[in-house]
Amino acid sequence: MNLSIENLQEMGAFTGAPVEKEVTWKQGDKELTATVYVRKMSYHTARSDVMAARGAHDGLAGRIAACICDADGKSVFTAEDVTGEADPERGALNENLVMALLNVIAEVNGLGKAKPPRQGTSTTKRRSGTSS
Repeated sequence: MNLSIENLQEMGAFTGAPVEKEVTWKQGDKELTATVYVRKMSYHTARSDVMAARGAHDGLAGRIAACICDADGKSVFTAEDVTGEADPERGALNENLVMALLNVIAEVNGLGKAKPPRQGTSTTKRRSGTSS
């Protein structure tokens, strides 16, 4: 196969449009709900991960900033918005909201969905080294 936009598109190598999700979190006595759009992990996420590895920003904040977007795919937050560095007076995002956002990011990207191996089955046969 030759690498081309058309071939990659046929194989599903692009992330496509953001996925609409609802998040619910507790803030004080209130339970709040909001509609968010989640960008599947892609170039944006890889770039953010590299920046975090270099110490440019917090890894979790970068993941939220890379994945949470509007319906058109434009980022809603910067990593500094999430951590509160962008506006110290406003502060960081509420912990419960951060966890809700991380949960929908994981859900959209299928993280943590690996199936455990089936009990009682093995794909490799071992020989004891002795003949009977």
